[in-house]
Amino acid sequence: MTTGTWTRRTGMTALATVAATALAVPAGAHAATGSPAPAAPAASGAASGKVGHATWQEDCRRVMDQALPYLKERIAHGGPGEKQAIVFDVDNTTLETGFGFSWPQPADEPVLEAARYAQEHGVALFFVTARPGIIKAPTEYNLEHDGYRVDGLSVRGLLDLFTNIADYKTAQRAGIEAKGYTIIANIGNSATDLSGGHAEKTFKLPDYDGQLS
Repeated sequence: MTTGTWTRRTGMTALATVAATALAVPAGAHAATGSPAPAAPAASGAASGKVGHATWQEDCRRVMDQALPYLKERIAHGGPGEKQAIVFDVDNTTLETGFGFSWPQPADEPVLEAARYAQEHGVALFFVTARPGIIKAPTEYNLEHDGYRVDGLSVRGLLDLFTNIADYKTAQRAGIEAKGYTIIANIGNSATDLSGGHAEKTFKLPDYDGQLS
């Protein structure tokens, strides 16, 4: 193990306690703008006990079974020199955070499958989260540990804490486009993840009427 790897892992362990207390983000509204794929049917109850993990995974799978064929076709038809990108939310989108806590947090498997296909075909993966900047390092480590390639991770700085989450996330996507990327898909589980444009297509994972942040 190199010194750099040892240092990074040691830092992740030290930050895990901070991460455990700072992962919850406000749940957004439940309708997205743009042209999202139909959301999975809402189940009654919240993730804490009333909606089981298996049900949530089935509902995520239902959405991603629509997303993956679209991504395969869109990636295959990219124009010459086109820099394709996908933007993902983190909590209960790329990482499983609503069904107990473990470290590192497990990946949302249906989303990870689509992400792996995209990254294997040259698509950049950007992650835009409302998590505070203090846990940026453990969040990036967690994503990479689970198999995501992180081409960019946006977290909220001090000034961003006073900005509407939807506006903050929209601005991050606009910034990605300003770097020359075409955002072919935006995937999240809340309206605040998906509203505001700057993506060709959106896919909404279940949040059970805002009860799963």
